[in-house]
Amino acid sequence: MIDTHCHLTFADFAGALDATMAEAAASGVTGAITISTTTQDCLRARDIALAHPRVWHTAGVHPLYAGEGPHEWGNLRACFESPKCVAWGELGLDNHYDDPPKDIQRAVLDEQLAFIEACGRGEHGAAILKPIVLHCRKAFDDLIPILARTALEPGRFVFHCFTGNEADMGKLLDFGAMVSFTGVITYKNAAEVRAAAKMVPCDRIMVETDAPYLSPEPLRSQRPCKPAMVALTARALAECRGERFEDLHAAINANTARFFAIDAR
Repeated sequence: MIDTHCHLTFADFAGALDATMAEAAASGVTGAITISTTTQDCLRARDIALAHPRVWHTAGVHPLYAGEGPHEWGNLRACFESPKCVAWGELGLDNHYDDPPKDIQRAVLDEQLAFIEACGRGEHGAAILKPIVLHCRKAFDDLIPILARTALEPGRFVFHCFTGNEADMGKLLDFGAMVSFTGVITYKNAAEVRAAAKMVPCDRIMVETDAPYLSPEPLRSQRPCKPAMVALTARALAECRGERFEDLHAAINANTARFFAIDAR
């Protein structure tokens, strides 16, 4: 499998990328998608992906970085045109924190979605086909209606790092999106997340680390979380759902390959 969501541009991995990916490969994690957080970070993510054969990248502005403008949308377009760019994002809304304010988050989200839709017209007609990685923390009621008003297909969105409850999962599934789980699924205080995970059809589920954050048990005290640890999350997810690991493993790889258009084996 691959780690579908990590942040290899963060300082935790400075000077250690080769060792990080070698450790991942030794654990059966054959690649990673490094996720963009700003219109500057996306350029670093692109460069890392181009330098490592089993790393891909995205292009987007994280809602918690929405206040760090001005946002250079041309950088996102440049990253989109990279052969290793597999998605837009991560983008969305975060109601857990008060900073940046909701109005700034919303303004950047609207501008970003409009930019993505614009890239789906004219000479960039294929752009709209790229999937979108979503950040949604305590914001399902706010974010899903916004997404539903776009021209983008619901099945091309993935709600990454799901930390909601069964009601949130019902809204997500009714909308038609994919969902991805992190090491949070292994935490003792995450019973609601585990209950929600049992609701997901096997063709709409993926796994990730969100490294350098959220190391899974029994490595929760370790920082940074690393792509190698995604295998622990996948095994915990299979146990939670009452499935054979081999069956969930195959489903995760198939979903990842289909959603991101990459070889996830």
